[in-house]
Amino acid sequence: QVQLVESGGGLVQAGGSLRLSCAASGRVNSIKSMGWYRQAPGKQRELVATITSGGTSTYADSVKGRSTISRDNANHTAYLQMNSLKPEDTAVYYCNAQGVHMVISSFLVNYWGQGTQVTVSS
Repeated sequence: QVQLVESGGGLVQAGGSLRLSCAASGRVNSIKSMGWYRQAPGKQRELVATITSGGTSTYADSVKGRSTISRDNANHTAYLQMNSLKPEDTAVYYCNAQGVHMVISSFLVNYWGQGTQVTVSS
């Protein structure tokens, strides 16, 4: 089992910045990739960014150029730096970790944090 705890959300004005953190615990050695997703009211949960254990990252088009995902493998923590925030960035942001199954190593398991609210005012 992997536990994820997010922090760093809050209220910020448009154009401002936030840095989200996600600390993983439990079977941290099983984690292959980590990422951030978000869900706004009335919308589906969507991918924001992902990063592999080797440092390869991907971004949604909506945040590309404004956000940076990183991770500290020693501390098992992922970060999402968000700059030039827009009101449409308002959502609950969820940390995700994808890890190797405890028994079947060819299967991957998704773990989720509790979410942290990001609100961007205009």
